[in-house]
Amino acid sequence: MAEDSFPGWHGTTIIGVKKGDEVVIAGDGQVSLGQTVIKGSARKVRRLKPGGHEVVAGFAGSTADAFTLLERLEVKLEATPGQLARASVELAKDWRTDKYLQKLEAMLIVTDGKDIFVITGAGDVLEPEHDVTAIGSGGNFALAAARGMMDSDKDAETIARDAMAIAADICVYTNGRLTVEKISA
Repeated sequence: MAEDSFPGWHGTTIIGVKKGDEVVIAGDGQVSLGQTVIKGSARKVRRLKPGGHEVVAGFAGSTADAFTLLERLEVKLEATPGQLARASVELAKDWRTDKYLQKLEAMLIVTDGKDIFVITGAGDVLEPEHDVTAIGSGGNFALAAARGMMDSDKDAETIARDAMAIAADICVYTNGRLTVEKISA
């Protein structure tokens, strides 16, 4: 099949919400190939414990690429225990400059309960302005929904779940089968 005719894999929405002393990362379970749902229950949010320090990570993009990045992030976190920002920057630098890593197609949201970052292959480590961030096919829908709820009385988990439900109603590449991980500062 010619590369330009391959319909491509789609289907992930990951959201990170920080409110009070709690951070929640939630991700849907859908993986699509073109217009076909290949799997509806993929698990794209993981809890890591490198060096005894808990980190929650969610990924959008190629699964194999994301697992490669998560493994690299764990190595960086073991080298800099408890320093998520430093480990994230080191991963982003490697991702941007390493010929092998440059070909990886994924994005990550990571948190240690204090900080939350989006890490991209362009070398970015982005901290959200409004304590909410989202990536993936339905990311903009989930982000807008969550931003609209941040001033409400809802806690981080409720905001994340409600925003993902809205994204699932709008984006055909997002479903409502969520994996939710919570971590406190």
